[in-house]
This record gives sequence, structure tokens and C-alpha cells, in this order.
Amino acid sequence: MTSHHTATLIGSVSIFLWGTLALLTKLSGGQIPPFQMMAMTFAIAFALMSIRWWVQGHTGVQFIGQSPMAWCIGIVGLFGYHFAYFKAMTLAPAIEVSLLAYLWPLLIVLLSSLLPGESFRIRYVMGAMLALLGCWLLVSVNSNGFAWEYLAGYMMAFMCALIWSSYSVLSRLIQAVPTDAVGWFCGVTALLALTCHLLWENTHWPDNTIAWLSIIGLGLGPVGIAFFTWDYGVKHGNIQLLGTLAYSTPLISVVLLILAGFGQATNILIIASALIVIGSLIAGFAKTKKH
Repeated sequence: MTSHHTATLIGSVSIFLWGTLALLTKLSGGQIPPFQMMAMTFAIAFALMSIRWWVQGHTGVQFIGQSPMAWCIGIVGLFGYHFAYFKAMTLAPAIEVSLLAYLWPLLIVLLSSLLPGESFRIRYVMGAMLALLGCWLLVSVNSNGFAWEYLAGYMMAFMCALIWSSYSVLSRLIQAVPTDAVGWFCGVTALLALTCHLLWENTHWPDNTIAWLSIIGLGLGPVGIAFFTWDYGVKHGNIQLLGTLAYSTPLISVVLLILAGFGQATNILIIASALIVIGSLIAGFAKTKKH
């Protein structure tokens, strides 16, 4: 069994990969309908895990037989989060939706204290709240503020945060379920997304090589490897620290966009970066029980 600290490090790989999501989405052209994009990238994630099974000399069928609870957590977490997010985007402005959706790391820190063997640690909460403030400063640029007319969208955005934080925390209760099973969860999520696409969207294929490569990159990284490493990290690592470190995701996104020429560094970026780093350091130095 991989050590507690190594599992946390593996989980943190997801945070960097999710940070590439905005840049890869930008390079994909931004014209692919959301459920079609979801179907394509989760299908690639399933294919990635299938290759792993093929290399190991089997088909992965033995990982299908998980408990109804495990399947419910997996499908509601992966498909439910994205469905709620896309729905929120149709009901409220994107910036405000993002502000609420980014509550999930803080909710992980709070909810994980209820897990067996975990406890409420004030330094994790302090670190998460500082990082949340930095995240909100980063995301809220050009925000017009919240308005009652978008209440339904705000509620769906909060549902995103609740679904993903619950998925992450509840995964600890099914530690015995191997990460390979997430490959099947990705496969079913791809089928559900395809169904939604066929019902509600018009198909639009990428029109150049860069767009195709970006979509493949999304399926391999932020959607593929990231969900597999996150599953392992939250099951076997320091879930509260991972929750706080997750606020680095929007920071990584903005930095990568700037390096790629899609934005400029600002004072807000510097302040937000400082808050996220300080919050992460506070959580990183919090005392934890030995594992």
C-alpha cells in the first residue's frame, strides 16, 4: 500500500491537471457543445484505463462488480457534477457560477472532519478560507455581482460544489473499491453525456488539428488521469490538505493562460496568488495524526 504522504502527492497531481483545463478548452476552439465535449473526453478517459487493463493482460471486467453505493457515488460524482455545472451556466452568469462552484474545496475540508479517523482542524479551515478568498479575487474580475433573477443558477452552482465535495469525501468510505473501477464510472458517464448531447445539442466537430489535440489532451489529463489520481488521493491521502491545495487550480489556470498569451498579469493576480499560497502553507503545516 502506498504511504499516506505519497497518496497525497498522487492526489495533488489532479490539481495541476485541472489547472490545464482552461487553456486546453481555449485551444479546442470553444465551439464544441458541453455534453458532446463531456462525452468525448470521458470516452478518452475510459480508453486510457482500458489501455492500462490491456497492458496488464485483462479486460477490466472484474472491476464492474462494485456495490450499488460505489456506483452511485461514482456516477453522481462524475456525471452529476458536470450536469449541474452545465445547467448552472445556462441559468446564471459564468463568473458567479464559478465563484459558487469553487466552494467545493472548503466543503471537503469541513465535511471530511466527519469521516472516521478524521477530526476538525482549525488550521485547515483557516487555510482553506484564505485560499478561497484568493480564488474569489481571481475569478471575480469583471463580475457584475449576484442578482436575484439568477437564483436558480446560483443554486445549481452550489449543487456542483456540494456534489463534488460529497463525492470526494464519500470516496473515503469505499476505500476498498480500486481506482480501476473509476474507469467504468467514466465509461458510463460518457454514455450518459452522449445521451444528453443527442437530446439537447447539435453536433459540432473540431475543425483543426490543434482543436483535436486539445480535446485528446483534455481526455487524457484533466478528465482522465486527474480523476484517477484524485480518487486514489482522497481515499488514501490527506483529504483535508488536498481540499485546501485544490484552490491552486484557478491560479494555475490563469498563469498558464498568461504564459500562452491569452491574458496579462495584474495586481489582483499577485494578491490572489499570495492568499492561495499562504492558505496552502497554513494547511500544509497543520499537525496531523501519523499514518
